Amino acid sequence: MKFADLHLHTDFSDSTLSPAELVQVAVNADLGAIAITDHDCVEGICPAQEEAKKFELEIIPGIELTAEKDGKEVHILGYFIDYLDKVFLEKLEKIKVIREKRIFDMVEKLKELGVDDIEAQDVFDLSGMGTVGRAHLASILKKKGWVSTVSEAFRKYIGNSSPAYVGKFNMTPEQAIKTILDVGGLPVFAHPHNPGEDNLIPEFVGYGLKGLEVYYPGYPESIVKHYANLAAKYGLLLTGGSDFHGDVKEGSVIGIPRVPYDLVEKLKQAKNEKR
Repeated sequence: MKFADLHLHTDFSDSTLSPAELVQVAVNADLGAIAITDHDCVEGICPAQEEAKKFELEIIPGIELTAEKDGKEVHILGYFIDYLDKVFLEKLEKIKVIREKRIFDMVEKLKELGVDDIEAQDVFDLSGMGTVGRAHLASILKKKGWVSTVSEAFRKYIGNSSPAYVGKFNMTPEQAIKTILDVGGLPVFAHPHNPGEDNLIPEFVGYGLKGLEVYYPGYPESIVKHYANLAAKYGLLLTGGSDFHGDVKEGSVIGIPRVPYDLVEKLKQAKNEKR
């Protein structure tokens, strides 16, 4: 039986593994397919596809777009996207600028809280050419000794309800879903248990949502069943993955949870029907 991991990040986003390293780990985990779903960028897809040619590993081009709803972040995954679409790439460049400004704003908030030895450039040096995000800032907070773990940085300083949090992504869930649909992709509500607003699901279905991420690290069987039932209720596809970020995110392991490959086949069928 083949398995897949449909939620993986590279160092072009906020992981510590390069696309080639990610492919190697996926092969060692005996996976048949993986999706590269970096935050608001697609630069990791081609290098992963090139490395995967050495193995029997399928690379699904994807993305994880960040939107905002009522002051909370909402993440929308996109699968089988046309990641070379010019208009799409221009939109991602604009998002990159917004992300950079957000880091400056959060660093200023941290200074107001007494965290005065961190500069925005420290964060940009860590993110390199990729998309900068809160995980990079969390890593700097850990490196400077303000927290002992990345998760503590989110809880104490930069999580959604924490004192140095800054939103302002200027993209609604409706826009994120439309952006994915416009490049031929299948939009999926990522880790719906966080933010845990199940009432958003029918609203998102109205915008064109095609699936729910049902299998996710730490989800007990009751949560998996709950979202599988909601997916059935609204006629949505099921997906799942590790949400792997390398050393940045404690506890995530490529290939865990084990996602049956038949979910990939159903995604492909939906993609073909969409044409």
